[in-house]
Amino acid sequence: MARIVEGIEHAVLEQAAEWFALLRSEGLAAQEHARWQAWLEARPQHRLAWQRVEAISRQFEGLAQPQVARQALQAQGLPRRQALKLLSLLGASSALLLAGRALPWQQWQASQRTAVGEVREARLADGSRLWLNTDSAVELFFSAGERRLALYRGELLIEALADSRPLLIDTARGRLCATAGRFGVHERERGTQVAAYAGSIELLSPVVRIAAGQQRLLGSQASAPQALDSARQAWTRGVLLADDMRLGDFIAELGRYQQGYLGCDPRVAELRLVGAFPLAERERIFGALEASLPVRVVRRLPWWISVEPREAAAT
Repeated sequence: MARIVEGIEHAVLEQAAEWFALLRSEGLAAQEHARWQAWLEARPQHRLAWQRVEAISRQFEGLAQPQVARQALQAQGLPRRQALKLLSLLGASSALLLAGRALPWQQWQASQRTAVGEVREARLADGSRLWLNTDSAVELFFSAGERRLALYRGELLIEALADSRPLLIDTARGRLCATAGRFGVHERERGTQVAAYAGSIELLSPVVRIAAGQQRLLGSQASAPQALDSARQAWTRGVLLADDMRLGDFIAELGRYQQGYLGCDPRVAELRLVGAFPLAERERIFGALEASLPVRVVRRLPWWISVEPREAAAT
């Protein structure tokens, strides 16, 4: 069965990435460009895949622009120091415009935020501990009468101390309420995943209780409670734990911690994986995968990486 990624077959995405790399190379023959055009028009999936590759590439196009802009400003006769100052102002203003376009204002103004690949710990005003996972945004509302967090994006884990004020967590699916304990909340495409590592927590409306040792997905309807996977909180220590984990699931989770595209060929997605992997050392993880499984890590572009069968890597 073909693996579907955002409505696009995995194999078609890989073809699009290969064409993108080829078209960026120097000295491309006209016949190659015609072949690409024919491929693009052959199926609607091809055009969708091409748009996906282009969208990801635009995230990285700005990396080379400062040098080009600096040369252009200096060509106008501006001193180097003045050119750099103007460049930094232009960069800051454009970054704010892009951020404002891409994110709701609550997310990019949140007092607690992490970038892609970043994990952060903070001590709250009441002594509780808060961890933010990759690409997350949380606002804090602490006062004499209130102890509340709003999770705008991503994932948090909180170790809440007992207090006369209840702990409230606002999510996309409603407000959670607890007293003391250790809780994880993750905003996902399918809903809000809530895990109770210690203590119980409940969604206030409609009332859904998550008991200690349970996790539930709060979507259009709450899922049945499931036994808690305690390894899920290992990210707070900068570790991704795999205990007989599907390689496809492992790669999907690892992809949250890096910019660009990280995919898994469906031919190897069912391989099982065991180990503790340091999230800050991506190349070390890729080396471990190649050493322990019959796979190769293929880089079609610096920001487009795929885990494939070892024998297919050279094709």
